[in-house]
Amino acid sequence: MGAALASSLIACAPAPPLPPAALHPAIVSINPCTDAILAEVAEPGQLRALSAWSRDPAASSMDVARARRFAATTGTVEEIAALRPDVVVSGTFTPPATRAALARLGIALVEVPIAPDVAASEAQVRQLARLAGQPQRGEALVGRIEAALAAAAPPPQNPVRPPVSAVVWQAGGIVPGKGTLITDLLRRTGFTSLSAARGLGQADYLPLERMLADPPQVILAAGEGPSGEDRMLAHPALAALPGTHRVAYAPSLLWCGGPTIIRAATRLAEVRRSVP
Repeated sequence: MGAALASSLIACAPAPPLPPAALHPAIVSINPCTDAILAEVAEPGQLRALSAWSRDPAASSMDVARARRFAATTGTVEEIAALRPDVVVSGTFTPPATRAALARLGIALVEVPIAPDVAASEAQVRQLARLAGQPQRGEALVGRIEAALAAAAPPPQNPVRPPVSAVVWQAGGIVPGKGTLITDLLRRTGFTSLSAARGLGQADYLPLERMLADPPQVILAAGEGPSGEDRMLAHPALAALPGTHRVAYAPSLLWCGGPTIIRAATRLAEVRRSVP
């Protein structure tokens, strides 16, 4: 086993050792966030399958047409075993029965949590690139992420033009708060997060009344449907707020890091530049 591959596994959840010839292991990804990263850093033939989520435009964090070039799996042990991978890459909510079955089959399991900020996401890119035996591709992707963030960064702040207050409001009034990737991205692209400033945590509820009492300059509507808004997000009282802009923000840009950061940063910069 290569030293780079071994070091990438040490940082992950305990897993069976990889086969001796697995310097460039065959990989199956069953998580849409790791799908997007591995599609960038692994060889196409090395990546045996992606999760079926990445073929769904409503759930994918990557280009759907590109995702459909790969085989897809719903994550059942039967499907995975048929693909004969050396490694399965998943999120941190792998069912215990799946973990046990993979261990019995001698298939390593690498679990990658949701990144809470850009630095953690870049570390995951490097981790998965080492796992695939392609560290140079990981560095190239990190370079693209950093370039996108630099391009999306606001001009130097001053008291005349402070950061733009914003809230990412999901269907039903759910908001992301402190310790989330989107909050870090808001900060990096010239915004302050209203929900984080109010001490709200991940998946906390922000009532409509509270939003109306102290509205932000921008509401990023990350609801369901083609308009990006549900009934609450489209409430006429919000439309009547002076100085508050409502814009659609794709839910697929909220949680995943890696190459998704590039699209998220570009969108946030576009929104910030549209605010008078």
